[in-house]
Amino acid sequence: MHIVAKEETAGGGLRERKKRATRAALTEAAVRLAAEHGVDKVTVETISAAAGVSVRTFFNYFESREDAFLILDADAGTRVRRAVLDAPAALSPLEAVRDAVAAELVGVEQQHELWTLHVDVLHAAPHLLVRSLGAHMAYETRLAEAVAARLAAGAGSPGRSAGDTEEPSAPLDLYPRLVAAIASAAVRVSVEHWCSRQEEAAFADVFREVFALLAAGLPTPPAPGTPA
Repeated sequence: MHIVAKEETAGGGLRERKKRATRAALTEAAVRLAAEHGVDKVTVETISAAAGVSVRTFFNYFESREDAFLILDADAGTRVRRAVLDAPAALSPLEAVRDAVAAELVGVEQQHELWTLHVDVLHAAPHLLVRSLGAHMAYETRLAEAVAARLAAGAGSPGRSAGDTEEPSAPLDLYPRLVAAIASAAVRVSVEHWCSRQEEAAFADVFREVFALLAAGLPTPPAPGTPA
């Protein structure tokens, strides 16, 4: 999942929103510079200058230069986990994940150009592609852990706090892994489909339709021309 937290996205206080906006600015600067000049010619100094921050600030957000190109908010996993755990008990695990991820994708329509550039950057730098895949696999594992924790705790059970981040005590079962993998694929398909047909529907509508199809068990669509 490609997730970039913009300042206007919901959640968090003023300080948290500023931190997310600064991280997003650094990532955007890194990707745009890499798309124009090539990854190898982009330095921490040029990224920081383009984002209007110091090199010291850069390293408050990223451990290395390469991390700035990943377009993945490091705190997104924690926010999604909390949202999954705190979702209403009436929601299925897939619905809880859907709503948690949807909150992270607010503003996705404004990020289309950046994501397109990001794909070009990764294709030109295979080592970054491998790093990006590793980051997304880790994110998917965290999502599966959130589903497992929700199931283990009992959604909405008394005594579970909103910030509960306890890890599952046993290895992840098939179900939470499958929910996380399906959700990850659903996000990718939603973005790719919307990018190719932006004039047909808003991204939020495409996203909801994808998850509705999953929740319905992926029923076979009617043949073209068949009356509804």
